[in-house]
Amino acid sequence: MFRVISDWSYLLLRREIGRTMASINISKSGEVNRLVWVDLEMSGLDVNNDHILEMACLISDGQLNLIAEGPDLVIHQPDEVLEQMEDWCKEHHGQSGLTAAVRQSEISLNEAEGKMLDFISQHTQQGKSPLAGNSVHMDRLFLQKYMPRFTSHLHYRIVDVSTVKELCRRWYPKELKGAPAKALNHRALDDIHESMKELQYYKKVIFK
Repeated sequence: MFRVISDWSYLLLRREIGRTMASINISKSGEVNRLVWVDLEMSGLDVNNDHILEMACLISDGQLNLIAEGPDLVIHQPDEVLEQMEDWCKEHHGQSGLTAAVRQSEISLNEAEGKMLDFISQHTQQGKSPLAGNSVHMDRLFLQKYMPRFTSHLHYRIVDVSTVKELCRRWYPKELKGAPAKALNHRALDDIHESMKELQYYKKVIFK
């Protein structure tokens, strides 16, 4: 009798372990499809001379549902960096309040990288999730230079919403007219939410 109970318990245990492992595998499979959305505000577009001022990060699943919103970090830069900005950056970063926020910030570049790496490590697997955003190749250049540890966690591919937009301009001009308008706030968190919403729109009306 005890042997029967023991065998039955063993079978139940194996079944529960199997269910648990299946659940883990499904979860891991879902994580593989996640995207790391990043927007940077910089002091300019010259990666050799300009610097990161602000960074925001989101995580979505493969269907573009928001999984997590990361920290929106303003990175301190010395006055000489801000004074050397081109006119466009001086005007728009001044109007948005970013320039003043950079001066007041106590967050270093290294601290910002650590916080962002901790965030994406909680939600994505090493080397599995591509970087996503608008004209995100430029963001990647700055990330490769200034945040190499963060960049090394990402997949080598990118998902550039601006590429999809340009293809829509050529192949689906009618649908492009319905794309969500941008607020043009030029702040990282607002901009990256807009990028995700834009790709959600293309997915809905084009990638049916």
